[in-house]
Amino acid sequence: MNSLVFALGAGEQAPFSYGVPGLILPQGLLFPANGVLWRSLGTSAAAPQRRTQVESTKPEGVFPATMLPGDGVGPELMHSVKEVFKAAGVPVQFDEHHLSEVQNMASEEILDKVLESMKKSKVALIGKIHTPMEYKGELASYDMRLRRKLDLFANVVHVSSLPGYKTRHNNLDLVIIREQTEGEYSSLEHESAKGVIECLKIITRAKSQRIAKFAFDFATKKGRSKVTAVHKANIMKLGDGLFLRCCEEVAELYPKIKFDTMIIDNCCMQLVQNPYQFDVLVMPNLYGNIIDNLAAGLVGGAGVVPGESYSAEYAVFEMGARHPFAQAVGRNIANPTAMLLSSANLLRHLNLEYHSAMIRDAVRKVIKAGKVRTQDMGGYSTTSDFVKSVIDHLHPHYGV
Repeated sequence: MNSLVFALGAGEQAPFSYGVPGLILPQGLLFPANGVLWRSLGTSAAAPQRRTQVESTKPEGVFPATMLPGDGVGPELMHSVKEVFKAAGVPVQFDEHHLSEVQNMASEEILDKVLESMKKSKVALIGKIHTPMEYKGELASYDMRLRRKLDLFANVVHVSSLPGYKTRHNNLDLVIIREQTEGEYSSLEHESAKGVIECLKIITRAKSQRIAKFAFDFATKKGRSKVTAVHKANIMKLGDGLFLRCCEEVAELYPKIKFDTMIIDNCCMQLVQNPYQFDVLVMPNLYGNIIDNLAAGLVGGAGVVPGESYSAEYAVFEMGARHPFAQAVGRNIANPTAMLLSSANLLRHLNLEYHSAMIRDAVRKVIKAGKVRTQDMGGYSTTSDFVKSVIDHLHPHYGV
């Protein structure tokens, strides 16, 4: 089923079609918290109160999902997800593919298989696919090519403090939305003269409007009050100037949502000094990549923040701060929090609300208890210790 990222009444024409011109919404479709169209939540089963009811709440059949373990600790984190899914009885079957440029497992054939899998499942859980710095004749990495082929234009990172884990700033709750199909990541570079490289930054009205619309619709549906457009239009007057104008134009359609703008360098400083002033931030590609990682550091680092990417048809769930943690490979010390929370978001996207809440709550309870923490959170527990503790917390009210 194709999906849009804004809410309309049944039969109402969409002003921005996100690649699906003239699409009219059928009766009973809603825009959910995760930004993808689905059926009314009234059709989903209520969470059971007793263990004897668990089996009856599971949907018939198994949901397919694509899995790309990626590089670094990605395979170890995916193993953690599988273990937790098995213990929770999650009705999802992963179609696993290995796409890696650094492990000599990247080719057009593998990429085609991944795309074919995505066409069937519509959803994926992926690890960080490391991009080598060496130029070997192809500017676009396989990670970027995958995003473009699936048109994963919107990346969403919800930066939220974890109860029980204190950082410099606590009780943070902000969302970073980034356009991730153009900008500086357009893979358009060439040597115009010896020792002179031109790297083209592409900003288009259509894609700037699309991501701005996504951000305001997200804010509307999540009950958020403000959207901040982050830019560098004072220097890049035409490129970032166009992005800023598109955000301003879309903001006029949402009079109930407060709109302001901020230059990227000031935004970085403000996030460190007073991150509470932000609610939803929307920005071009490179800025979003940097801000995602900066904001993740405010709540505990790359190991605790989940992320997700959307197109009109597909949804990909991943870590919010993309980091391969190469130094932790094989040492059983990686923090599985971000990947487990991302997997819970994937289940929510599939309307498996009960299983999603079960896993998300178990992870948060482990962190809140403070007894089992990996090294990046100041503890001494292993990845296996953390996963075991999460599994132990899956059915606490059943006495398991």
